[in-house]
Amino acid sequence: MMETETNTRFPSPWSLLLMAWGIALVSTLAALFIGEVMGKTPCVLCWFQRAFMFPLVVILAVGCYTSDFGVWRYALPVTVVGWLIALYHSLLYFGAIPESIKPCGAGPSCSSADMTIFGSVPLPQLSLVAFTLIAVLLVLIRRRSSL
Repeated sequence: MMETETNTRFPSPWSLLLMAWGIALVSTLAALFIGEVMGKTPCVLCWFQRAFMFPLVVILAVGCYTSDFGVWRYALPVTVVGWLIALYHSLLYFGAIPESIKPCGAGPSCSSADMTIFGSVPLPQLSLVAFTLIAVLLVLIRRRSSL
């Protein structure tokens, strides 16, 4: 009886994997929309974040298609590196890191007002949230699939 309650209360590993893929897909499509449709050129750190988000769409899609819950082994390291870049970018954006170690000196900047969503949420923070959600879901997949 208790086991049935647990199974209905928590999402299945497949549902978690599908959610992680959905977040990666929406993030990728949003990045492409901002860059290609809106014509906003990404900064260097945004490019690096894209380099780690875009492959997650393919990796997680293959995991969904094959119901391979071990895909977390491949997706989690990619997600963690993307998360670290997004964290660094967010810290730069909010001024927590000194200007002297700022890699985005030349080229496009993410600090302008048109690089925010709803006028207040910066794109680097959205990327950090997306990578965080994917990482949490992948850890949950690992835990749920090993039960």
